[in-house]
Amino acid sequence: MNNIRTVSDTKKAFYNSHTRPINSIYNRVVEELLVEMHLISVNADYSYNPFYALGIVTAFDRFMEGYSPEQDKISIFNALIQAQEEDSDKYRADAKGLEDLASQMSGQDMISWICLSADRDDAQHLQDNLRAISDGYKFKYNRLFAIGLFTLLEIADTELVKEQPQRTEAIKKISQALNLPEEKLLKDIEMYRSNLERIIQARNAMEDSLMAARKKRDKRRSLEEGNIPTSPSNTSKNSN
Repeated sequence: MNNIRTVSDTKKAFYNSHTRPINSIYNRVVEELLVEMHLISVNADYSYNPFYALGIVTAFDRFMEGYSPEQDKISIFNALIQAQEEDSDKYRADAKGLEDLASQMSGQDMISWICLSADRDDAQHLQDNLRAISDGYKFKYNRLFAIGLFTLLEIADTELVKEQPQRTEAIKKISQALNLPEEKLLKDIEMYRSNLERIIQARNAMEDSLMAARKKRDKRRSLEEGNIPTSPSNTSKNSN
């Protein structure tokens, strides 16, 4: 019987891979995502699929937007995936494939495709994943998978997901077609949108604070440069 990784094992693997400190405003985001991914991946019913990968990539990129330095952001993402003993390049590539697909479809076409009522020859392998989920094959619903589905709708038609009635109707159709827990799906997507809004507000507040501090520092420096004491030599010349 294989030993199941513990949260401590996963955290240790992460911090062995990414050794630099994480900016305080983003630290909680990284910790929560790390633990959430761990709990999903060690579940007996876990099976990787591209929609889950898209959810992770989207959540990470959205919540970590503005992180500096950029190179550290790349390192953090790679460490998150590697700590789950998986391939970060595969996650990025599969997410990109789904994003490209969504950009070629309308919102209604995307809903039909996800609901298995419309096919695309160039995405049959992706739809096979959805069909397996609908059939209940080795799949346990999770929030990151839900974010992946929502991201597809958002890319295909931004306006569709802006208004709650339309958004709710689309999510209900998808939950019924894929045999997903409707209330959980709706709740998780609304929570994701709410958390995203909160972190955007926190990031804006931090940027405003930094800008105010920078202006204050520049003003003080300007005042200091404008009130440089006259040197003795200059005083002597002026008196003559």
